[in-house]
Amino acid sequence: MDRFELDEPSPADIQFLDDRLYEFNVEATRIADGRLLGVFLRDERDQIVAAATGHTWGEVCELRQVWIAEPQRGNGLGRRLIAAAETEAVARGCKRVILMTHSFQAPGFYRKLGFDVIAELPDYPRGHSQFWLRKRL
Repeated sequence: MDRFELDEPSPADIQFLDDRLYEFNVEATRIADGRLLGVFLRDERDQIVAAATGHTWGEVCELRQVWIAEPQRGNGLGRRLIAAAETEAVARGCKRVILMTHSFQAPGFYRKLGFDVIAELPDYPRGHSQFWLRKRL
């Protein structure tokens, strides 16, 4: 029992850890309204072409993954995807949306949608920056 296991975690292991941390957070804050959030757009072959996932908790929506297939980019789909996530967040009582992005990903896109950069971590990864963004709903 005193040996640490170094390995790539399985999805079940990650879910176990997420559940334990959520339980701790609820105990510490007494806020127990956490729910997963997913917005998906599928094509005629049922393939995902755009998606945003994350969760809502304590009046905040955190988007952890946002992705649009390369051929679908630049036609307003991203704007509609984020709007759908924001609509659901508001329906759940959220007052803000937060997310992280890297300098080589989409900070300009999010700024156009009304997000503000609230923090920057330079040189993560090397030669780039990571940004935390927030939008009030």
